[in-house]
Amino acid sequence: MREYVLLLPIMFIIHDMEEIVGFGTFFRKNPELFERFPRVTNAYRKFTTEGMALAVYEEFIPFFGISLLAYFFPGDILETLWFGLLIALTAHFVIHIGQCIYIRKYIPSLITSVILLPGSLLILVRSAGYITFDLMTVMIIMGSILLMMANLKFAHYLMHRHYGKSVGRGESGEGQR
Repeated sequence: MREYVLLLPIMFIIHDMEEIVGFGTFFRKNPELFERFPRVTNAYRKFTTEGMALAVYEEFIPFFGISLLAYFFPGDILETLWFGLLIALTAHFVIHIGQCIYIRKYIPSLITSVILLPGSLLILVRSAGYITFDLMTVMIIMGSILLMMANLKFAHYLMHRHYGKSVGRGESGEGQR
């Protein structure tokens, strides 16, 4: 399993760089999405590229930290936490692919989601062979997934707290501080 552990933060970096680089321009060029799909786009109202980068950096910390710990101090708990984070990232790829299907339009994050999904699924399957699944393991996996969901909410909070010209439905910096 150790041979796969450091691939998690690498996949995260590759994928989230596409999001940082593309989301601002994408939403400026497609403001109608905010009205057509408010449930999908609400998290991306009034953000800056710098705010997005800050959110991605904050999200990266647990992916990198747990991966490093699991690599240098292999053990059941850290490897199980890591496995839960890999499930969360893999689900993230699936969600982006689903978003594209739902809105019937390319979104930044699709290319890396499609490229990285097969590899992340393969790593999940191979890594599952190293884990003994019992109640405690399942609870740790679910805990790490819930941790990343809460962390995503916090990252979005950080993204919207960043000052500067915002992106989204015709915003021209209103809401700036």
